[in-house]
Amino acid sequence: MAMIKEMPGIERPREKALRFGVDALSTRELLAILLRTGAKGESVLEVVDRLLVRSKGAAGLERMSRKELCEIRGISDVKAVELLACMELNKRALREKVLTEDVIAQPEHLIQWLQKEIGPCPQEKFLAVYLDNCHHILSCQTMFVGTVNMSHVYPRDVLREALKESAVSMIIVHNHPGGSLEPGEADLHVTSLMIKTAAMMGIAVDDHLIITQSSWFSFARAGIIEQMIEELANK
Repeated sequence: MAMIKEMPGIERPREKALRFGVDALSTRELLAILLRTGAKGESVLEVVDRLLVRSKGAAGLERMSRKELCEIRGISDVKAVELLACMELNKRALREKVLTEDVIAQPEHLIQWLQKEIGPCPQEKFLAVYLDNCHHILSCQTMFVGTVNMSHVYPRDVLREALKESAVSMIIVHNHPGGSLEPGEADLHVTSLMIKTAAMMGIAVDDHLIITQSSWFSFARAGIIEQMIEELANK
């Protein structure tokens, strides 16, 4: 493959970005700009190709550690840190957007941030997103890492933090590393118990979200939250 400097000027990633904007570039070209140089005897685009094969596409980059990035010939510690810094900045920009929004009326940015924050994680993470009366986020806290079941997720811990934050309501969240969006029996049990326990303290559970890297499932949108509230009211 030709070196970048041997390519026609208009085809070089940086020149192309300057002329047409970065949104005109392919993922391959964007990564070439970030990595800047290739390895001995090969172009940066060849290094990028190996990186994308290893990561199984752009989405997989977020699952790679610095050590894994450095195992690819042509990616140094410095380049690996720069790639990780770009991904972290993207997550933080999404989080800043989320903090100014009504996340019940406009959940899109919250979903996008959660997909980047916990979607790539190889372990299950259970989060609580605490909300004020305008559905703005007061805080978001990781309550447990590991398989979500009732021997590990304690409503009292989740609600203790809700009281500290003076939360009016909350969204509970966990990821499915395997990619399935189907709620399991443990997921349903945790949700029902959390709704019941929170109601005793005057706190609403607005939703329970299952997050994967590419998709999501909302208990509220599926009607499960409303159904559970009705069932508890009729007992």
